[in-house]
Amino acid sequence: MRCLDPMRFFIQSAVAVLIAMSNLATGQITAELEKPPTAIVIHGGAGTISRESLTREREDVIRAALEKAIRAGYAVLEGDGSAMDAVTTAIAILEDAPEFNAGRGAVLTSEGSVEMDASIMNGRNLAAGAISGVQGIRHPILAARAVLEHSPHVMLSGRGAEEFARERRLEFMPESWFKTEFRLDQLDRIKARTQAATATESADRDEWFSTVGTVALDRSGDLAAGTSTGGMSNKRFGRVGDSPIIGAGTYADNRSCAVSATGHGEYFIRHVVAYNICARMQFAGDTLSESAEAVINGVLADDGGDGGIIALDAEGNIAMPFNTPGMYRASIDRDGNLDVLIYRNE
Repeated sequence: MRCLDPMRFFIQSAVAVLIAMSNLATGQITAELEKPPTAIVIHGGAGTISRESLTREREDVIRAALEKAIRAGYAVLEGDGSAMDAVTTAIAILEDAPEFNAGRGAVLTSEGSVEMDASIMNGRNLAAGAISGVQGIRHPILAARAVLEHSPHVMLSGRGAEEFARERRLEFMPESWFKTEFRLDQLDRIKARTQAATATESADRDEWFSTVGTVALDRSGDLAAGTSTGGMSNKRFGRVGDSPIIGAGTYADNRSCAVSATGHGEYFIRHVVAYNICARMQFAGDTLSESAEAVINGVLADDGGDGGIIALDAEGNIAMPFNTPGMYRASIDRDGNLDVLIYRNE
């Protein structure tokens, strides 16, 4: 019986192993390439934001906060986490950043207190949760999600929402933790301008537009959107804007898109802006870009409403239109490209 040459046997075995490893690697690469896309977009408010209005130091801090939040949300998606988790992760970071009007650093009411609103929506099943006029809750977005997941309601407000948050063992902080010197000075300036204005003059409207929000697309093809805010500086009478109102400031539907808004809330409520954008896609066949532009720079602008939105569809297309000088925003698209932007001409 003829014996196989040992060297030849070794070479054949080595070649077979290399081929098997190559096939395995090729299969893994193909699987990676075929993974469904993920994408995420965040905003930190729109308004009279210009290069002249920001010091370089403050601009750097804001950009860093936006990048930190979006990278954290994207890490959730890349770990095959849900769009809902990505949204709450990113917004919770923005709520802790004193540069934005949400959570810590929220604007102050006319009485000098902090009253916060938030909402979240799951595009897979249209489940939604919202809270309004709450005090002390460190992360209002988590309270909104708790309403979605642990109550039969869509929105809770004021003391009832706070009691519900305590029952869900959410974290509370003293009011002093939320207040910053920047917001205290801002309130003083607004009150001084208001007192000096005549009956025919209007107060500066740059104070209206601060909000934070996130929209995300996960590997399951599910969309989610969330928005959180301290509302309007110097607000009275328990005023509530669009941020906690499903369809106005927040909306998500896998059949169309996910939207989070920032702007003059009364106009966003009247024109049901977030839902309006999604409905134009679903029922009129508009693309995401066409729909978002038509609403923000058409319907809303024509009526005198200022602000912007971030939006994302089920294919990972992104839209970030605004009709103000600037909007704090960041995105990571379906190819993994990161953009952190503030001004219109970026």
